[in-house]
Amino acid sequence: MEEPTHHHLRLILFPSPLQGHINPMLQLAHILHSNSFSITILHTKLNSPDPSHHPHFTFLSLDDGLSQTESSMEEDIIELTRLINVKCVDPLRACLRKLLDDQQVSGTGERIACLISDAALYATREVAESVKLRRIVLRTGGVSSFVIFKEIPMLLEKGYLPIQESRLDEPIPEIEGFRVRDLPAMKTASVERYYQLLTSMVEETKASSGLIWNSFEELEHSALDTLCQEFSLPIFLIGPFQKYSAASSDGVRTPDQSSIAWLDKQEPKSVIYVSFGSVAAIDANQFLEIATGLADSNHPFLWVVRPDLVRGLDSECHELLPDGYIEMLGGRGHIVKWAPQQEVLKHPAVGAFWTHNGWNSTLESICGGVPMICMPFFSDQVINARYVSHIWKIGVQLEGRVEREKIVEIIKRLMTGNEGEEIRKTMCQFKEKVQVCTSAGGSSHNALQNFISFIASSSPLDLERIT
Repeated sequence: MEEPTHHHLRLILFPSPLQGHINPMLQLAHILHSNSFSITILHTKLNSPDPSHHPHFTFLSLDDGLSQTESSMEEDIIELTRLINVKCVDPLRACLRKLLDDQQVSGTGERIACLISDAALYATREVAESVKLRRIVLRTGGVSSFVIFKEIPMLLEKGYLPIQESRLDEPIPEIEGFRVRDLPAMKTASVERYYQLLTSMVEETKASSGLIWNSFEELEHSALDTLCQEFSLPIFLIGPFQKYSAASSDGVRTPDQSSIAWLDKQEPKSVIYVSFGSVAAIDANQFLEIATGLADSNHPFLWVVRPDLVRGLDSECHELLPDGYIEMLGGRGHIVKWAPQQEVLKHPAVGAFWTHNGWNSTLESICGGVPMICMPFFSDQVINARYVSHIWKIGVQLEGRVEREKIVEIIKRLMTGNEGEEIRKTMCQFKEKVQVCTSAGGSSHNALQNFISFIASSSPLDLERIT
């Protein structure tokens, strides 16, 4: 059962069913619940969260209408997202109407204040308007990548997109510090549909009543200034969420706690932590080059090898390792199927994070003060990696082919060279800024208080910004 609240306001949250989107929305739910709002989580049947992990919330399942084949399309995230947007409209409208009708007859005095939906669920705008409910958007990526997404029409018009191999190193004068290779790309059945989805997300976000970001001003003030010039709606940067709320336990994989026990035995800032998130995949040759490069680096490493990390492999990934590999390491390497990442990145033994640069991982690395080796795979990861390595200067980027010699070199650059020392100093400064911004009087703390006031003081049917 939920605890009573003094606001008498209920917020309805609707996350995208992709793992990197579910966790930030649930973290936001905990943040808002701790500030006395009642919470209802609407979710698809695909990747549905476990209500037992969140006893203070009400959970309602929507019939997403996805066939078994469609539900298994996570290799084509764009097509899956498009289908969810198409098929969620009618079930979502019916659910919201029932919730609003029940509110009228309940007699509890509780009022539904708004719908908070993931930016990727752009179809929720039309649904929210049809039932006269304010829609606030949570963007689970960074402000910086969103600003690039905003420029998709221009990039298409000027021929930078779709990306051509012959132009990868060509600078883009319209976006300072960016080359063609730094633009978002995605493996999907239709690249045109990908760019259309990003454009729809931007336009429907712009039409919302307010916008929440899992980020902080001290990191993305330049991108925020750019966005505010075009978006005339309230924007709240209240992150990093993990500083208020621990990681959700709704992951599709169970973390291996042996990671922490192994780290406890290592020297301070000596370990390379390697994880490419929950979706990105590599080929068998890349796997072998990574394994060899890590071994040849002579640094201890903790490597997350998901069962599905190597695409097209029917057997365990470990079978691809050279004979005697584990024995040769002599305990210097530890391989797990999944790790408790926030705990790992807070551990004093970790000196670098080799990452795919998903936004959650990027923020978690900053919160832990751990410099990054960037190896992005798709979409906003590519933009995040460019910011980390060349604009914020809190990491280095591994570009081109994945080769063992390049791996050894880039680890040496970050772990032992003067460049690495400067990066560590800058990262420590950002870690301190995270602490300041989420403390009383800090930018994120103030933004959260402003958001709470915004929700609590607004009319339930305030459609001023979405009509």
